[in-house]
Order: sequence, then structure tokens, then C-alpha cells
Amino acid sequence: MTSAGSVEIDFKEVRVFAGTRLLLGIPQLQLTERRISVIGPNGGGKSTLLQLVNGLVEPTEGYVRVDGRDTIEEGRAVRQRAGFVFSNPAAQLVMPTPLEDVELSLRRIVRDTSARRSAALCCLDELGIVELAERSSQELSSGQQQLVALATVLALKPQILLLDEPTTLLDLANAQRFNQRVQRLAQLHGIMTLTATHDLDLAARAERTLLIDGGSVVADGPPDTVITAYRHRSSV
Repeated sequence: MTSAGSVEIDFKEVRVFAGTRLLLGIPQLQLTERRISVIGPNGGGKSTLLQLVNGLVEPTEGYVRVDGRDTIEEGRAVRQRAGFVFSNPAAQLVMPTPLEDVELSLRRIVRDTSARRSAALCCLDELGIVELAERSSQELSSGQQQLVALATVLALKPQILLLDEPTTLLDLANAQRFNQRVQRLAQLHGIMTLTATHDLDLAARAERTLLIDGGSVVADGPPDTVITAYRHRSSV
């Protein structure tokens, strides 16, 4: 994994509808900070925002661009830059073992079988889970599964890591372990992290925080200021 350099995400006149219901509306937004957290109530639009960044969701109106690349017109190029980690690792682990899952992620970019296995083992090792390489994925704890899911994304050397409630299924110890490894690797390799979370302690470690509620960005700025605004809205 190599340093990604600067990354820029631009939203312009974006609206996303489900039928006639507006899921998310963002007139204009530019994201450039390395660590960005996204907070807000369930159903407010956090996941939709993250999914827009790598084209998992298409804007009904407007556009999203990653380093000038349109997420729909140049979707494949964008997804090579923006990797998505779901809250439930079962959505990403489809092979019998962690090693095979990471190899599957690498299949398109590393053609040689031996080189692909070596790269997969290297990624698992960097996350501190190489000893799990040939274990059954079904036997792993939730924390271990989430680290394997992370490995399947990091193996592709993304510039942006999209984390959608990645610690929801984890206990406190595993959540802390997961977050520490993400932060260490993101800093080491210059990866932008965009994390949707209900964990306000985790959100507070970002450089910038977005509060999304009712399909709109209702606060945007330093984490302490935005978290205070969220607490106030939640207590009203």
C-alpha cells in the first residue's frame, strides 16, 4: 500500500430519491480532510452519503466526483479509489477462508496465482491476522471477521476508505482494536477515511464531522462543535 496523496470528493446539487421520498439532498459539499466522521440518527442519510462516494448509490439528480471522476460515468475507476466496508462483514466474506476472500479481491489486479497469494498474506499480516489465513471464516469472531473484511478492501490499495458503522456488531474491546488498526494504517498509507458512526468518541477523533438528519447536512465543522449540536438536537 502506498501513499494516496491528496484526495477531493465533490457533491454538486445532489438529490437521491426512493420513489417520491427524498433520502438525501446535498446542494454543495467538498471533502478533502484525511479523517471525516458522519453522525446522525438512523435513517438520516449517513449510509446513503457514503454509498454515493463509490457509486453504490446513484444520485437521482446532480453528481458526485472523486478527484474529478464522476461516480457513475467512471464508476470502475472510482471504486478502485474508494473502498467500502459494511457494518456486517458477512456482506463481504463469501469464500471459505480469509485468505481466499482477500485473494478474490485481488483476482483482477494480480493475475499470477503465487503473487496473489503472497499479496493476500501480506495484507492479512499488516492487519495482524495472518494466523487466521486458513481458518474457516464461519469460526471467526465478529471482530476477526470485520478485520478480514477490512483486509479485502485494503488489499486493493484504496485512496479512500468508506466505513459504514463498522463497529456496530463488535464489543468494546474489538471495536477499539478495529479502530486503532484502521487509524494506524490510514495514517501510514495516507488514506482518507470517511466513517459513518453512532460512536461519538470515535467521531470526535476526526478532523471534520458532518451531522446528517432528515436527508440533509445540518451541521459541518470541527467534531466537538458538531457533536454538541447533535446532542442538543437529540435532547429537544
